[in-house]
Amino acid sequence: MKLLQNAIVEKGSVLPNGVLKVNNFLNHQIDTELMIEIGKEFAHRFSNSHIDKVITIESSGIAPSFFAAHTLGVPLVFARKKKSLTLKDNVYTSEVFSYTKQESSEITIAKEFLQENERVLIIDDFLANGQAAQGLIDVVKQAGATVEGIGIVIEKSFQPGRQLLEEKGYRVESLARIQSLNDEQITFLDEATVTQSN
Repeated sequence: MKLLQNAIVEKGSVLPNGVLKVNNFLNHQIDTELMIEIGKEFAHRFSNSHIDKVITIESSGIAPSFFAAHTLGVPLVFARKKKSLTLKDNVYTSEVFSYTKQESSEITIAKEFLQENERVLIIDDFLANGQAAQGLIDVVKQAGATVEGIGIVIEKSFQPGRQLLEEKGYRVESLARIQSLNDEQITFLDEATVTQSN
């Protein structure tokens, strides 16, 4: 998705240890026009999958997931990373390790919002090692629902997340696939072009 690639190059920055900072448009400040286009693209790619529900993890996955769910005309449910007083019982939980935060957290979805036999689209902001997606897959399985696909905004293709998910039989659709990145350049896999970052 060229629009997204341009945003990564123009507004993103590469930090040490292969961390891509996209706070300008995805992880802190939200570029709503870009998110609308991202949502449309996810909805287009999964238009034949008869999706009943979109799920993601708070908080960075919410914006792209919202616009995808809105375009598909289905509800969005986001897994919480911290339990509240109103979310203690009748829940599905799974453990997720965050590479960027270097910590594990327990994600939670209320059972009332994920039903048996529902066809679910998982959407997340990043795919690196696949931990977040696996946590959401676990929750979907607990509910007896089916994962129809996994939509990723930005994929680090040099890390093993995609391979791990595809080996388990899941369809992965990433809108920007990064082959390599350092402080001078970002290479996108799908176009095999090298673009200068800021």
